[in-house]
Amino acid sequence: MRETDFGAFLPRLGDALLETLLMVTGAFLFAGIIGLLLGLLLYASRPGNLLENRVVFAVLNVVINVVRPVPFIIIAIAIIPFTRLLVGTSIGAGAAIVPLTLAAAVAVARIAESNLVAVDPGAVEAGFAMGAGPARVLFTIVVPEALGPLVLGFTYIVVALVDASAVAGVIGAGGLGDLAIRYGYQRFDTLVVVVIVVILIVLVQAAQLLGDRIARAVMH
Repeated sequence: MRETDFGAFLPRLGDALLETLLMVTGAFLFAGIIGLLLGLLLYASRPGNLLENRVVFAVLNVVINVVRPVPFIIIAIAIIPFTRLLVGTSIGAGAAIVPLTLAAAVAVARIAESNLVAVDPGAVEAGFAMGAGPARVLFTIVVPEALGPLVLGFTYIVVALVDASAVAGVIGAGGLGDLAIRYGYQRFDTLVVVVIVVILIVLVQAAQLLGDRIARAVMH
């Protein structure tokens, strides 16, 4: 194990942490919006539901089932041409947001759908009995009823994005994963790897604690 040069390492660590936070935050915002909309559409269009549409439901279901099991690293490599088309490059934290968003959006969609489906059908029927339309029932009854579990699901997505952002370092995205590989693993500097692992654990724990607190507040 070689001796760590903290004078050179610490500035790189700060930059890598900012890159990781950029990737996670950007991907979470985009994936949260896209995934939630897809989840709402999946829930509403499923057979026997508010806006039943078997074709829409079948297409969305197939697309999500195809994309969701694919490992993130393969998604990131497979959509490099699309990433370049959107942001002009396939390297860097900004470019990594594209595959991170895609991978997270399908997971958000499935999480949202499963939590919405779990809402008591009696509440939905009561909304219709009071004369509310499908859209009003969806946004004033179904979504609020599922809000607590949805927050927990979104917390899981944040944690998964922290993990995926570290993997993204392998394809030149920067961030803590890239730093761990180039300045830890490749230089046989175990201390660098340990420091980065501890930081990733702290980020995950912070996200989990915040998500749990928000979920408790919402459910109360």
